[in-house]
Amino acid sequence: MTDITKEAIMPPRSFLSQDAIQVFYRLLAALLICAVLAVLSDSFLSLGNILNVLRQASLTFFIASGLTLVVLTAGLDLSVGANVALSACIAGTVIHKTGSPALGILTGLACGGIVGLLNGIMVTALRIPSFIATYGMLWVLNGLTYWYMAGETLHGFPAGFRQIGSGYLFGLPIPIYLLLVFLGIGTLFAQRTIWGQEIYAIGANPVAARLSGIPVARRLLLVYAVSGTMAGLASIIFLSRLNSAEADIGESLTLPAIAAVLIGGTSLFGGVGTVFGTFIGALILTLVLNGMNLLSVSANWQPLVTGIIVILAVWLDMKTRRRAQ
Repeated sequence: MTDITKEAIMPPRSFLSQDAIQVFYRLLAALLICAVLAVLSDSFLSLGNILNVLRQASLTFFIASGLTLVVLTAGLDLSVGANVALSACIAGTVIHKTGSPALGILTGLACGGIVGLLNGIMVTALRIPSFIATYGMLWVLNGLTYWYMAGETLHGFPAGFRQIGSGYLFGLPIPIYLLLVFLGIGTLFAQRTIWGQEIYAIGANPVAARLSGIPVARRLLLVYAVSGTMAGLASIIFLSRLNSAEADIGESLTLPAIAAVLIGGTSLFGGVGTVFGTFIGALILTLVLNGMNLLSVSANWQPLVTGIIVILAVWLDMKTRRRAQ
């Protein structure tokens, strides 16, 4: 690949600067929400509530971060929630059978990664649109999980394992530390590595990327495998946090993850967005839902509000793209 060709397809630094501006606007939105909630609820600024918000945002982020890479290629992974459920149930079984949390963690990560790889194979080798491929996988995983669990619930895991999701270190929940680690890794990978830049290029123009020599199929396999592996990681966090696993554990996780990606500024059309923006999106979504709880708004309204936020995020994305053209 020549330097001229690389410059033609790789996102320039100004492109990434524009992403930074969008992240800044979303940070301001998050701060505005915090200010409003601080006025409306005396409990919002309590240390316990702030830590709870960050912990909940981290759980959404673990799923949404891998999904961000898929969306950057103009793809979509609708199977992440079902992947969390199956991975958690299998990991929980391994821990119960062997007594080894380490083996259970590796099993959960491997299960998630294999599911993601299968999604990537359907998209690349079978050329099935990602929406259809992962939607089908969602139902396959749901069926497998319900069959595997047979209506049973796993519970009672070792205390050391439960520390991953519910423990504290120096006064901060352990998931927050994991959030910082994977936020840093994801940001560096997406914006500071050749592979990351190639992912942006594929999302911006897959035909040009292929003609320039980028191994499009291999990069797509990579992003779907990463998305699946992050779902596997999330399954471990949820399993250790809840201290139980059942077949429906992941049913409510897909929509918030997609919402976090879109609120964070990643375009459904590919080529635009950042992993850090997705973190801000997860934080904004968590703040809204936390505010509804503090203000005693019925939990039945939360899916409605989440859906409206997703629709607004997509509408703003489309409006922004029209202006850019």
